[in-house]
Amino acid sequence: MFSQNPFVPLVIILISSSSCFSCFQKVPLSIKLDQNHGHNPKLSAYSTSFSTINNQEGNFSSTFSSLVEYEKDIYEFAKIDQVGPEETSPQMVNVDDFGAHGDGNNDDGNFSSNFSSLVEPETDIYEYTKLDKVVVDETSAQMVNVDDFGAQGDGTDDSEAFKEAWKEACSSENGAVFVVPKNGTYHLNPITFSGPCKSDVTMKIRGTIKASPHRSDYEKSPRHWVAFERVNNFKVEGGGTINGNGKIWWQNSCKINKTLPCVGAPTAVTFNRCNNLRVGNLRIKNAQQIHLTFQDCVDVRASKLKVQAPEKSPNTDGIHITRTQNIQVMSSVIRTGDDCISIVSGSKNVRATDIICGPGHGISIGSLGKGNSEGKVSDVVVNRAKLSRTTNGVRIKTWQGGSGYAKNIKFQNIAMHNVTNPIIIDQNYCDQNKPCPEQYSAVQVKNVVYKNIKGTSASEMAIKFNCSKTFPCQGILLQNINLVAEGDGIATASCENVRLETRGKVSPSCPCQSKD
Repeated sequence: MFSQNPFVPLVIILISSSSCFSCFQKVPLSIKLDQNHGHNPKLSAYSTSFSTINNQEGNFSSTFSSLVEYEKDIYEFAKIDQVGPEETSPQMVNVDDFGAHGDGNNDDGNFSSNFSSLVEPETDIYEYTKLDKVVVDETSAQMVNVDDFGAQGDGTDDSEAFKEAWKEACSSENGAVFVVPKNGTYHLNPITFSGPCKSDVTMKIRGTIKASPHRSDYEKSPRHWVAFERVNNFKVEGGGTINGNGKIWWQNSCKINKTLPCVGAPTAVTFNRCNNLRVGNLRIKNAQQIHLTFQDCVDVRASKLKVQAPEKSPNTDGIHITRTQNIQVMSSVIRTGDDCISIVSGSKNVRATDIICGPGHGISIGSLGKGNSEGKVSDVVVNRAKLSRTTNGVRIKTWQGGSGYAKNIKFQNIAMHNVTNPIIIDQNYCDQNKPCPEQYSAVQVKNVVYKNIKGTSASEMAIKFNCSKTFPCQGILLQNINLVAEGDGIATASCENVRLETRGKVSPSCPCQSKD
């Protein structure tokens, strides 16, 4: 359930003798922030400590524990240290970073306007709509079973039966439960379940839904297999399986066969413009490309999902979030051939909690700014995650030449095992065959916290901040970081064009850079 009581941070304003990209001379001034009923906190004249996010989140949920126990091949991860005294130490904020000059001119605006903007992300980030209401009263709802509409569940095409059953459920005046029975395997061609419906609907997938293996069946819908459009107050659950049957698509990918042209493949499950949505207790596997996409949705909770595809399957992202606000992904296991979770432009207020990831490409924000486009992602928290054998850990990736921002982001309480690039910001991302030309605009990366991250790195470079020369990364905090190289190597860090703070023990450490 989403927190309705956002924590309020203690902030220290710093007055430094010089501006530096990595290290600051600090003269602290403590200020307490008391929260009003709105988003704007008020100032009072005495200092205090504040409750950390860890205290609000609590321990791993029992659901998550059961997921870990179920996964027999889960690696033994190093224990993530609980919050120590330094966890409650305040955030460091340097007024020079916000335009103060210290030259005798009036710097009031730089103190006040930017101070309020710093506080606001911390309060807004946990303002979620409640999703704990019962979407459908199943005691009075109409039960709609696909078998009653001619579905066979024997390997023949059941698409028409599903369409007719959906028409019945979506037109119900008193709510409906759309049932895919257990023990059947229902083959579907590309299909769209469209709303809005007359009342709330729950879809219970108890059996297996399997995609057509024939690429010719996707000529009219080349990028989607199962899609839900404009279905609000909607719940999808049931303990069953959604099988994208993607092998034929992987074999025809240009990443597998270099002689083939690069073309897109269908996303297995897409939710488009669905508000107040709950998706949970499902297995989604072997997608043609992306497994699960939330696009232009508001107020989403996705939980207890198991997403799985072979490690070498190309572009098989687990959960893809685009132009979606107020979304929580929790208590899920994701093992794919690409990003476990990818968060791209237009997404805001995103929380991923209790996630097991790997193999795959890690948890990524971006890519943003491709083709000189604008990309905006803000207010993201990744909390309590375990990553194993991934090609990246927690990553922010942006192309040169873009605009916009990736800001107000927290990666915390994360264990890593044999992960390449455990912590990485790459503002020079280039995922194409020919080199990308150097450009002078960039997506701004700022206000990013890495806290309580432990484990082993498969690469000696455990921390890499490859930031833009013209738009350096700003407000980056490393706190309580302990990453060691696998085997006999020594973990290192590279920090280019970054305004960096460290707190507590940070290993490996970035060399201090002093650039104006």
